[in-house]
Amino acid sequence: MPIARVTELSATSDQSFEDAVNQGVERATSTLRNVESAWVKDQNALIGQDGNITYKVNLAITFVLEEGDQPS
Repeated sequence: MPIARVTELSATSDQSFEDAVNQGVERATSTLRNVESAWVKDQNALIGQDGNITYKVNLAITFVLEEGDQPS
């Protein structure tokens, strides 16, 4: 039976929430194997002193662990 693990990460974008999610998923899939899903746990719009908005998302990334030697 497959076992999955969840890890959390934050990603930002100066374009949109969707772009922040895409960047987070792209980064996760470049490091982790067997990524199955990404859950947007939280999103915030950060407003800088210059008035520019930065879109931030907190993601929970689920990936399936590979089969191998199991600890006894």
